[in-house]
Amino acid sequence: MTPRLTPKLIAAAMALGAMPAASVAETYNVTVAAGHPPVFRWVRMISEQFIPTVQAELESTGHTINFSEQYGGAIAGVGEELEAVEAGLAEIGTCQSLFDPAKLAVQNVTYYTPFVSADVRRVATTVHALHDDNPDMLRAYADNGVVYIGAPIGIDDYLLMTNFLVESLDDLNGRKIAAPGAAINWLSGTGAVGVAGNLTTYYNEINTGVYDGVLVFASAALPGKLYEVAPYVTKFGLGAQYAGSLCANEAWYEGLPDEVKAALEKGSDAAMTWYHDDLENFVEIALSSMAEEGATITDATPEMRQAWAANMDNAAKTWAEALDAQGRPASNILSAYMDAMRDAGATPLRDWDKE
Repeated sequence: MTPRLTPKLIAAAMALGAMPAASVAETYNVTVAAGHPPVFRWVRMISEQFIPTVQAELESTGHTINFSEQYGGAIAGVGEELEAVEAGLAEIGTCQSLFDPAKLAVQNVTYYTPFVSADVRRVATTVHALHDDNPDMLRAYADNGVVYIGAPIGIDDYLLMTNFLVESLDDLNGRKIAAPGAAINWLSGTGAVGVAGNLTTYYNEINTGVYDGVLVFASAALPGKLYEVAPYVTKFGLGAQYAGSLCANEAWYEGLPDEVKAALEKGSDAAMTWYHDDLENFVEIALSSMAEEGATITDATPEMRQAWAANMDNAAKTWAEALDAQGRPASNILSAYMDAMRDAGATPLRDWDKE
C-alpha cells in the first residue's frame, strides 16, 4: 500500500533533498614516485612530512590513503617522474623541471636568472606563489596531464668549487668547469669552458682531470665529498634555485573529494616548511664541515661578483623569447618572477627582464 503524502512527509522529503550529499569514505591506494633515492632531502620530505601530514588530516574525514613509495628509479628515473605520473604509473611524483626542461620549461626561470638571491626559501616560496597566481605557470602541468600540488624543491646558493685557487675572474680563463642544465649559461663571459655535468659524476671527473671545478651547492658538496678533489670553495652568490615540486595525475586528482585534495595541500605545505627548515640548517653545517676537512672557503669580492654578472650573456632573454615563439609566455613569467623577488627585498645584480 502506497503511503499517503502528508504535508509533513513532503516537507521531510524536501529537506533531505536539500541536504548536501556526504562523500562516502574511501580508501585510496597511491603510488608516489621519485627518480632520486631517499637519501635526497626532496625525497625524504615525502616520507617524513608529506605522507604523515596527509594521513593526519584525513583522520577526521573517514578517508584513508595507503601510500606505496617508489624511489631511486624503481618505476621512474630522474627526469622521468612527470611521464610516470601522466601515464598513471604513479598518482604522485616529484616533477622536476631541472631534469625535464622540455615539458616544464617555464618552471626553470630561476636557472636563467642567476645573481638574484641566495635566500633559498624566498626563491622557492616565490615560485610556489607564482603557481597560485599565474595561469601561465600551471599550463605546463595541464598540457602534460598532471596537476601541481606544491612542496617546491629549493636548491641552496650555488658555489664555485675548484682544484685551483680563485683570486680573480682571470683565474677561470681556459679552465673546464662543469654545471648542471641551464646553469652552464652562467659561465658565459668568464673565460671558463662550460661542461655539462651532474652530481653523480662530479667527484670522479674532477679527480681524473676531465674538468677543473664545478658549480654546485653546499648541501650536495659535503655528502659528495667534493672538497676532497675541489678544495677551493668560492662563494659568488650565484643564487638559490627552484628545481621542481610534487605533482599528481590530473584525472586521478580531479576525481578526489575536496577533503582529500585539502589533505594533499596541507601535506605539501608541511613538506615545504620542513624541507627548507632542514636545508637551511644543513647548509651552515655543510660549509663549516668542509672547512674542518681542509677546504678553503672564501667570499668573492663585490667587484668580482659584479664583473661576472656584467660579462654574462643574457640567457634569460634568449630563453624567454624562444619559448614565447612556441606560445609559452616565458617573458611574462620572467617579469613576474623578477618583480616578485624585487618586491620581496632581493637586489639582483642584473635585471634580466628589463634589458
